Amino acid sequence: MSTTDPRPADVDVVVVGAGFAGLYALHRLRGQGMSVRVVEAGSDVGGTWFWNRYPGARCDIESVFYSYSFDADLAREWEWSERYAAQPEILAYLQHVADRFDLRRDITLDTRVLSAHLDETAGRWTVTTDGGERLTAAYVVLAVGLLSSTNLPQIEGRDDFAGPTYHTGAWPHEPVDFTGRRVGVIGTGSSGIQLIPLVAEQAEHLTVFQRTPNFSLPAKNGAPDPAKVARVREDHAAMKEELRGSSYGILLEPPTQSALEVPAAEREAKYRERWDEGTLTGILQAYNDLVRNEESNHTAAEFVRQRIAEIVHDPQVAADLMPQGYAYGTKRPCLDTDYYATFNRDDVTLVNLRRTPIERITARGVVVDGVEHELDDLVYATGYDAMTGPLLGIDIRGREGRTLRETWADGPRSYLGIGVSGFPNLFTLTGPGSPSALSNAVVSIEQHVEWVADLLGHLRERGAALVEADDQAEKEWTEHVQVAGNATLYPRTDSWYMGANVPGKPRVFLPYIGGVGNYRAHCDQVAREGYRGFVIA
Repeated sequence: MSTTDPRPADVDVVVVGAGFAGLYALHRLRGQGMSVRVVEAGSDVGGTWFWNRYPGARCDIESVFYSYSFDADLAREWEWSERYAAQPEILAYLQHVADRFDLRRDITLDTRVLSAHLDETAGRWTVTTDGGERLTAAYVVLAVGLLSSTNLPQIEGRDDFAGPTYHTGAWPHEPVDFTGRRVGVIGTGSSGIQLIPLVAEQAEHLTVFQRTPNFSLPAKNGAPDPAKVARVREDHAAMKEELRGSSYGILLEPPTQSALEVPAAEREAKYRERWDEGTLTGILQAYNDLVRNEESNHTAAEFVRQRIAEIVHDPQVAADLMPQGYAYGTKRPCLDTDYYATFNRDDVTLVNLRRTPIERITARGVVVDGVEHELDDLVYATGYDAMTGPLLGIDIRGREGRTLRETWADGPRSYLGIGVSGFPNLFTLTGPGSPSALSNAVVSIEQHVEWVADLLGHLRERGAALVEADDQAEKEWTEHVQVAGNATLYPRTDSWYMGANVPGKPRVFLPYIGGVGNYRAHCDQVAREGYRGFVIA
């Protein structure tokens, strides 16, 4: 977007990003009488669901819950076609929301925010874009998403491959046809697990390069549950409150027993019941100590490993696909459709990179253990620089010109995952230190947007111009996030929750594990106490 954009460049709020968070932030803040500009890098709204167009891309939270709850009429009128909607349907939903609430008139597309610098004298932010526009605003709301900064592995010869290369997080908008092609996929996290079965159906041969096997459960996808759809429409207010008070932002009865308190046969039956249900957290929430007690966790991990052994015919391939050495759930579990069964195909090869790492990539393929696997196409399903990557991709400078990158050199510091000391009037929606990555993200997004909007309303009522996190409150919250994480098994695992997938990234537990409902109650208490922990002036 050029500087001739007719929309005002001087506004109350600049919102960066037009996914679930950015769209709702625009709607909510505009409803409070604030002037808002949203800047979005994509050529349409949708955020994550605009960029992630790889085959098999779909949500792993049931769609009736992975949708906005702020408007009962919206929830009642939209009909999801599947229990777990695919990317095109989720994108269509977000496009519908943008049109229904007339949001597009305040959204600048095809434009990337390069910097956001605080003018301390004026008490305002200057936001520059790659289109040459300079926006000024009292407040900046970063709705850049948790998983929007793609991560490419540092492999020798990565740029030498002569054929087409793809990353699941930046997939082409036009269809990619792998028919008759020799395809390699590097990575078996969530996007790889969703993509691999569909690529296998097309390709002449598929070679999967796996470093760390992941736990995955069958999605059991199909039509939405009629009872849940009925509840959304007929009991919307109560369902919304139940979601917002839950641990994960989904409807699931909290467990009350340890896995070690019940007989093995009863435990096995419950795990099998949860396996057959096809939900992301079903097994993880079967008992109350699976994320805290290694022995209890082992019972769940063993159950899933046994299911892999039953599905995969070749014992060595099955063994290679079985996660070992880390606790179940401490890498984000996945939902799949025929993922493990795909490795029974004669035209699919699994290469275990734990046994023999990739040596280099050549013009013709990938070399492992002296063998060149010749490929026509190469797909990187290697994930993201999660939570902090999208924020640090912008040149953000607060008081005295200090950059956010400098401030977070040893790991992110924030108060409630929302505010950062030294960066007044800047808000990180679902930022590090909040439950977002461990929850139904839409529930966490709505809570953050509403909380920040209420805070800005409070500032207006008081006639205050600035708000920022108090340094001591930030320090205490950051320590609390780590203490809560260290009480679980998560920090023992190298995962994107810990930033361990990005070389050189500080190894800290990025999300808050205290639960959506508990976190919400804490934030509400902070607000009732006059936004304790924030300095308002």
